[in-house]
Amino acid sequence: MKKHMLSFLLAAALLLSACTPAADPAAPSKKPEVNVASESLYVQKVDNLAEDFIMGMDASCVPALENSGVQYYDHAGTEKDVYQILSENGINYIRVRIWNDPYNASGNGYGGGNCDIDNAIAIGKRATEFGMKLLVNFHYSDFWADPGKQMAPKAWKNMNIDQKSEALYAYTKDCLQKLTDAGVDIGMVQIGNETNGALCGEQSSALGGWKRITQLMNSGAKAVREVCPDALVAIHFANPEKADSYESYGKNLSYYQVDYDVFASSYYPYWHGTLENLSSVLSKIATTYGKKVMIAETSYAYTTADTDFSGNTIGEGGGIVKSYPFTVQGQANHIRDMIDTVANKMTNGIGVFYWEGTWISVGTESYEANKALWEQQGSGWASSYAAQYDPDDAGKWYGGCAVDNQALFDENGKALESLKVFALVREGNTVENAADAIEDTNLTFDLGSPIRLPETVNAIMKSGEKQSVPVTWHDADIEAMESGGVAKYTVSGTAGGMDATCYISVQHTNYLANWSFEEGETGWTATALKTFDQLNVEDKVSDSLTGTKHYHFWGAAADCVEFTLEQQVTDLPTGTYNYSISVMGGDGGETEIYAYVKINGEILMTAPTQITVYDEWHTATVANIPYTQGDDICVGLYVKCAGPNAWGKIDDAALNAVVENIT
Repeated sequence: MKKHMLSFLLAAALLLSACTPAADPAAPSKKPEVNVASESLYVQKVDNLAEDFIMGMDASCVPALENSGVQYYDHAGTEKDVYQILSENGINYIRVRIWNDPYNASGNGYGGGNCDIDNAIAIGKRATEFGMKLLVNFHYSDFWADPGKQMAPKAWKNMNIDQKSEALYAYTKDCLQKLTDAGVDIGMVQIGNETNGALCGEQSSALGGWKRITQLMNSGAKAVREVCPDALVAIHFANPEKADSYESYGKNLSYYQVDYDVFASSYYPYWHGTLENLSSVLSKIATTYGKKVMIAETSYAYTTADTDFSGNTIGEGGGIVKSYPFTVQGQANHIRDMIDTVANKMTNGIGVFYWEGTWISVGTESYEANKALWEQQGSGWASSYAAQYDPDDAGKWYGGCAVDNQALFDENGKALESLKVFALVREGNTVENAADAIEDTNLTFDLGSPIRLPETVNAIMKSGEKQSVPVTWHDADIEAMESGGVAKYTVSGTAGGMDATCYISVQHTNYLANWSFEEGETGWTATALKTFDQLNVEDKVSDSLTGTKHYHFWGAAADCVEFTLEQQVTDLPTGTYNYSISVMGGDGGETEIYAYVKINGEILMTAPTQITVYDEWHTATVANIPYTQGDDICVGLYVKCAGPNAWGKIDDAALNAVVENIT
């Protein structure tokens, strides 16, 4: 009896110490002292920062980059282990992704760092050596898992849900045990990556989908509790701008009794709404379900330059929100505001992880030289070998790093001043509040109206505040723009010694109010003809044609989406007009969608359109509409979808005169 009890106590002791590496009294600690100062970075202090607030960095590609010749240097230009540099600048957690088998049958890596368990162990040992904990990020896939794809590993592809759950449990347990045996200090484990209604090949839209997804989540959590009982278990989602979706995720995790501690979210300000919305959505989850919340991924560009001959995800223009200047100070201000939001404006917020702040270019010699390294070492986002596993995405668009302009190191591997923000937020850092950049100016003019350029523009100060400054525009041919018809122009200038840019759009007079929904629902009437889930104006720039807003619809059930969206037009001169409106979406099944024009209450003319896939816009145009002043005219869009989960976005409505016929 005593022998059995002793065995039990020994086993319990081993289990409790499983994720805490044993101290070696002969080995001095290498945790660097954090003693950071800056003569150029303006950092406002963040109050109420807990000592253990997570200042995290995803640095999963480092070994592949180093194998490609990358070297890292601290702020003084001294070459060091990059994990030491991170620790010296206040980083206390390293996040590392794990893919099951990111190699083809010949052993060639898929890229993205070839992030298998061996890569995680190598990173984990270095992170632990410099006093940082590890967040182990299981994708449960052989390559990237995100809201657009959650593919099962090759070895699990044909398993039923019970077999897959057992395999996931065993795999998680084995990986964590290997990390623990290597002396890695595991502080948190993430079960899946951006699991927006899908995980490891299971889809929430399928029969019993959430039950199956949460079964997998609980299998992973079980392994964590057994091997690393002191580690936090995190579940990770993306797109916090969709508050209803986050509420749904929280409800499903609760209903199926998922064993987890942290509800984690990605937040990229280009696409994911405001910080105020982020705080509100995650605080509601924290309060309702008693969970900790955190930001598992965020980043921001410090430049628009591309340094590896493989285009960047973020640059000037395009469907993004530019919340801060693309400067080192702008990057630091984003990080500072993220930390402040989580620490002070969010319930139970525990930390922030910056995504792949160490992922820089592997070389600047030529595309061909870099491509060889991406293929051989896996240091690009994907290699051509990934086509075997992911033919529709990586297999077509493989290449280099798309985020080198969002790293916290420059193209030569030297730490940027913005890396210091993780340490400086605790006490703040005050420098001269000089202008950091000039805010872009965007102007729209109706065809035939005079074009006037502004005399002042906004300078964005280091603190993030704006000040009006005089501007001088260069080579602005106003006469040519006024006589050039419908067109877009870019005018360059100088303000406060810095470059200024004015984007000008000349367009036909649009007789519709609030034509791109930037004023919400003003001027428009939406009428639901059946009961479905969502019909509202959405603020999401990446899903908009113009501006940041558009009309959005979604219905979970089959054959539930049917509605009209209309605007009554007043004070319209007699003439001939064209009416157009654009829509994109998917999962519509059998659809009936058309633009229409009603004169005196009767539909006079229509034009059909469709929804197909994300970001494929279709424009319906009703041409040559005869109109007599005084008649009642209404324009609209009719939408009917039979498919379950039918969704869509509506934007850029226009009612333009056929100019030669207007009186």
